[in-house]
Amino acid sequence: MNTVISLLGVPLGHVMRFCYGLVGSYGLAILLFTLITKVILLPVGIWVHKNSIKVVRLQPELNQVKTRFFGDRDAIAEEESKLYKREGYHPLVSLIPLLIQIVLLMGLVNVIYHPFDHLLRLPQETTDALVSLTCRLTGENPESASIQLRVISALHSGLYTADFAALGLPDAVSAAERLHTVFLGIDLGAVPASVGGILWIMPLLAGCSAYLLCVAQNRSNVLQSEQGKINKYGTMALSVGLSLYLGAFVPAGVAVYWIASNALAILQLYILNAVISPKKYVDYEALEESKRQLAALQSVGGERSREEKAREKADYKRFFSIANKHLVFYSEGSGFYKYFESAIGELLRRSNVVIHYVTSDPNDQIFEIAKGNDRIQPYYIGSKKLITLFMKMDADVVVMTMSDLDNYYYKRSYVRKDITYIYMFHYPLSTHMVLHTGALNHYDEILCVGDFQFDEIRAAEKLYGTKEKKLVACGYGQLEKLYDAYQAMDKTPRETPQILIAPSWQTDNILDTCIDDVLKYLLGQGYRVIVRPHPEYKKRYRPRLDALVNRWQDYQGGDLVFETDFSGNDTIYGSDVVITDWSGTAYEFSLVTLRPSIFINTPPKINNPDYAKIGIEPLEFSLRSRVGVTIDPDKLDQLPGQVKQALAQGERYESEILAIRNQYIANFGESGRACYRAIMDAIKEHGGKQS
Repeated sequence: MNTVISLLGVPLGHVMRFCYGLVGSYGLAILLFTLITKVILLPVGIWVHKNSIKVVRLQPELNQVKTRFFGDRDAIAEEESKLYKREGYHPLVSLIPLLIQIVLLMGLVNVIYHPFDHLLRLPQETTDALVSLTCRLTGENPESASIQLRVISALHSGLYTADFAALGLPDAVSAAERLHTVFLGIDLGAVPASVGGILWIMPLLAGCSAYLLCVAQNRSNVLQSEQGKINKYGTMALSVGLSLYLGAFVPAGVAVYWIASNALAILQLYILNAVISPKKYVDYEALEESKRQLAALQSVGGERSREEKAREKADYKRFFSIANKHLVFYSEGSGFYKYFESAIGELLRRSNVVIHYVTSDPNDQIFEIAKGNDRIQPYYIGSKKLITLFMKMDADVVVMTMSDLDNYYYKRSYVRKDITYIYMFHYPLSTHMVLHTGALNHYDEILCVGDFQFDEIRAAEKLYGTKEKKLVACGYGQLEKLYDAYQAMDKTPRETPQILIAPSWQTDNILDTCIDDVLKYLLGQGYRVIVRPHPEYKKRYRPRLDALVNRWQDYQGGDLVFETDFSGNDTIYGSDVVITDWSGTAYEFSLVTLRPSIFINTPPKINNPDYAKIGIEPLEFSLRSRVGVTIDPDKLDQLPGQVKQALAQGERYESEILAIRNQYIANFGESGRACYRAIMDAIKEHGGKQS
């Protein structure tokens, strides 16, 4: 290593000798040396600057690649390589200035430690004689890296003038005596850690210069300014720490070079930004949008335990270890199994297909259901890892209740282009107002609740110019399950009618707008009133719910109950009237019990602002007055009368609601079998008979 450093010192020694001969000052020579090296290396700086602009200009595309292939490191690396090759970008170019800086630093240290070799060009035997005498006189170690500097110090001390004169080397001694390493009162040949005193200012100044350079780069360097905080401040900490170390443990002259080099680097940065402005080449709006999209992906999911992460890793590996998967169900959580239950039951009874059931809920009930049944293979895959699983999905048919496939995080597979994606509804109403714009565009087949959804979906396809999907009227299995449970309930008439308030969790729902007025008009009227928030409301807005319960905790009427345990449905289907805003619970209640619901006209939940262009009134609007009555929030004083009327006209509502169920819900009582046939037909189209 010493040989390499010595070789580096040779060319730099020539430059330093030139500088010293020109200005006659050791300190000024170092400053001039720094300036000359910066000028010589300016073309490299320009090249690096342009290369940095090139990669930042590419960054929106790079972020899109990371978004598209999120979690798939191999695919991301391959696509990034293609982009770099297309643009002629060299990722390692940014390291060149650092490598050059290290080379210059090592070489300069050698030059400063060996002034006799580089500045005075003394013959080796002369240098050896001077060193040998100094070691005898002072006891210095002849192997010390700074021994030549110690010779100069001995000469300048005046203590050994006669001894040096006795060597018979007057020219060499005279030249060495003229070499003054002191600059602005500081000996640049001394090491601060060894000498101390005023020299401690050098590492502090070196650290400050490194800090200022990092601040300038973090703000104005086209590439560095786009780095994350960890990279920015990690680089700053490393640079400042290295500068403090160098300033303390090498000659002060190196610190002078380091300070000047950092100052010139800041100047060069702003000059290059002015001459070759990144703003002329980089679309910063596109860059920010791509960063936002990528950040949204990276924020998917929450904190999980180490056990859950290990479980996910094992299940992910197991999922892709199985070839020829014919059928995959995806569930967002345990509560979604009920929508698949009737179809899965028929598949297990009537086929030999293995069901691969992916869920993002580690406590999904499917894990208990699958015990002892090797025809159901459950997998826990968290929300973030699920993005990658969807991209690399390998199956014939994928069934799910999650809308917006390919619109947001979860994409169609890029591994298999022929997968049949089937959408099942988890509510029995219209498709075009509650779902987002284009929510069903990327599915191949829709298992519809009834024929009414055919008209809505076909009209949307025509409006947006999207492909025509296969539509199958299957029905709504969850409604059948609720109906069966209701039929098994004790229907003995109660003396006190039960009213259930079951709002949605959307903006401006009953709980957030008018619940206190609703309770004021209903309590004390001879009813048992149950307030059952939507589970999502409890999860998202628990402080609001707690505040509501606290407001009514001193109520002593005995006819008010807040129900926050959602494990059962007895209070729903055991009620006589349901009051809601836009919750689908009311329709499930009415279609199962044939009893009326009361709808408070809070602002509707509209996720598709273009729904009116479809030209079909959503059932969310048209059925409200058929399965019950509506009331405006500013007319809640009429609520007691509406409840009495709904209770009194039970028979009229029963026949009307039954007609609605027969009209809109297909295959009531047989939806599982209809779903089974549709799924098996899709599998057979791929040539699959068993998994």
